[in-house]
Amino acid sequence: MAFWVHTAFLLVNIITSDVRGRVEKELSPECREFLYMATAPTGLEHQSLRFICQRYNKKPRYVTLYNTVDHIPVYSAYTFKRSDGEKCVDVPWMYEPQLSTVSDTDEMQPFPRGYMHKNFEDAQAVLDDYTNAILYERGTLNPDEHQDEPDDKASTYTLTNVVPVVPDFSNRVWDKQEHIIRKRLNNYCRGTAYIITGITTSGKMIRRQNINRIAVPTYLWSAYCCVDYDHNTPYNERYKFPSFAHYGLNEAENNEVIEMSVQKLEDFLKKTTFVDQNFQIFVGDCVPTASSITE
Repeated sequence: MAFWVHTAFLLVNIITSDVRGRVEKELSPECREFLYMATAPTGLEHQSLRFICQRYNKKPRYVTLYNTVDHIPVYSAYTFKRSDGEKCVDVPWMYEPQLSTVSDTDEMQPFPRGYMHKNFEDAQAVLDDYTNAILYERGTLNPDEHQDEPDDKASTYTLTNVVPVVPDFSNRVWDKQEHIIRKRLNNYCRGTAYIITGITTSGKMIRRQNINRIAVPTYLWSAYCCVDYDHNTPYNERYKFPSFAHYGLNEAENNEVIEMSVQKLEDFLKKTTFVDQNFQIFVGDCVPTASSITE
């Protein structure tokens, strides 16, 4: 049974492990740049969670909080890049050497051929876990259509950024919402937009060889923060700045996306998971201070 049943989905105070590279107890400054006010969500903690500074082609690309027991990300945090929404093609799925106890690199790598993945599958999902999971497909929390440069897009194709999603929810509902957010931020966000996309679970697992391998999200949720936006934005979009959020049920039915304020999303997550009552996605719920507005 997934540890979420007992502790749901929690972060911070990550226990120091013997892994190398950028799986960190504390995020480095270069990876904090993907977080609003350089601060990760607060009010969560569990010994099975690890920060991953997702690195590809010699650069950090985004941050993931990863659950090494449920073998899925709790969330991925990234900065939105204006894009035309084109999908990346011909990128191999990758794994995270940093979650291995023996690693010579701190960058994501294509899956090796054969059974070499046995060296690291205890701490993360592998392609075999999805082979017979016919009810689900791989859904990226940091989607490539929210990135622009080819390397940023390619970096989203790692299983440490992937959760199992119901195809009808993914293709008909969630992908459409990602497109809506992309257009909104393209058109009206003038500065940096910070996005955090995460999940909740309730114990349902994908099994392989009678072993629990991957937790299945109950809900997917996402929130963005853009304090520098166009104040002439039409009203039907303007009230969704500087921040807004949404969630959806990862099922084939009753899976419509519900948009709301970041504060209401936090309230929803406090009721549906066991997060701390101090749980907060963005510092000050992305309400800019007077000093930051005049800077």
